[in-house]
Amino acid sequence: NAFIIEIPLSELVEWDAVRGSDLAQRVKQNTLRYHELFCHVIDNALEQLHVDNEASSNNSTHTTNQLRDTVDILQEQRLAQQAVRDAAGSNSTTNGGVTNDVNGMLGGNGNGGGLENDPAANASNTQQPGGATEAFPPSLMRRYELRILPFGRHGTQYPFCNQHHKTSMSGSKYAIAADTTTTANGGVSLRYVRSRSMGHLVTIKGMIVRTSDVKPSCVVATYTCDACGAEIYQVIENKREFMPQRTCPSQECQQQGAATDTLHLQTRGSKFVKFQELKLQELPSQVPMGHVPRSMSVYCRGELTRITSPGDVVTLDGVFLPQRIAESGYRAMKAGLISTTYLEAQNIVVHKKSYDDTTLSESRSEEETKQLDSDIMKVAMGEDPIGALSSSIAPEIFGHEDIKRSLLLQLVGGCTRKLPDGMRIR
Repeated sequence: NAFIIEIPLSELVEWDAVRGSDLAQRVKQNTLRYHELFCHVIDNALEQLHVDNEASSNNSTHTTNQLRDTVDILQEQRLAQQAVRDAAGSNSTTNGGVTNDVNGMLGGNGNGGGLENDPAANASNTQQPGGATEAFPPSLMRRYELRILPFGRHGTQYPFCNQHHKTSMSGSKYAIAADTTTTANGGVSLRYVRSRSMGHLVTIKGMIVRTSDVKPSCVVATYTCDACGAEIYQVIENKREFMPQRTCPSQECQQQGAATDTLHLQTRGSKFVKFQELKLQELPSQVPMGHVPRSMSVYCRGELTRITSPGDVVTLDGVFLPQRIAESGYRAMKAGLISTTYLEAQNIVVHKKSYDDTTLSESRSEEETKQLDSDIMKVAMGEDPIGALSSSIAPEIFGHEDIKRSLLLQLVGGCTRKLPDGMRIR
């Protein structure tokens, strides 16, 4: 399993009442952007920690080689190859350039100036429209999953799982999060999530009506060029499909004018994550009279897969995002600017569990158990227990008492018969 890092927005408020509240509000309104920023900070911290471990191992007899695996060795080789390519590219740009330019705005002058040595200009020149580049993407070797939790949602991983929280969501400290898309512990209905919540971190409560199979989703595609031998990377972010690259964006292939179809996809060098699509529907209590329940697609990645099953009542924390109907082809031309919406899941809380997972000792106290037993005996010893139970079936439908009684008897009536061949019939 991947290592999970949680960032509850409530902890940012606890960290600093002024700066933390402002930062938490900005994270809530632009979650994907700050998700990437937090990942960059964690990558830099882990890289510094790795350097400190190597420095300490050089001064002592203990070495960290036993903690390194094949992924670490592969990452070191890739970084070394990238450093060699960068050094070769810097040497070529230092010797080149327009010599008759006085100010050195177009060519290299030995000091790293000019447009040719500008990192932004180089990145735009070497990167293909599809996103392929020689630069090593940080997301390729990330071994953790970052989750941003909304206000009032406490972490379930260390160290937040052992904390004692005294301030509730209703307190004045968390009044910043009181809006139509976030509540204390539950969530809102799908029909209250509007266009103003696009890109925001929202909390929705509903029922799972359909789940797809868990399949691998490509996050970073790695290619190898047959002409120059370079390793090319293509970052695929929040897309269900992508167009594989055909031409190599390296400077050597661009200068030589190499033919197309020189790139070959390396499956073992690419990165895949688990992906599952859920269909979330409104609860019956959330649907107004005479309206049709609304539904929305939910994308789960990594360890958030295989948590729910159809019929579960869940509370989903995720980012409300738009999605094009099709990236290319006739469907894209026909759709135009019309987009669908989906929810990029950050956290899932399952409320309704199966009978095997739920016990009275886990969900209720001793007093609640006694009260439940007394209520059951009160219904059982009443005048019409079957009528009392049948009236709770589809209470929004008036009448049809005989049909409700027959449905109740079909659910709980009958006896179990075991045939001589071992077949059990109820």
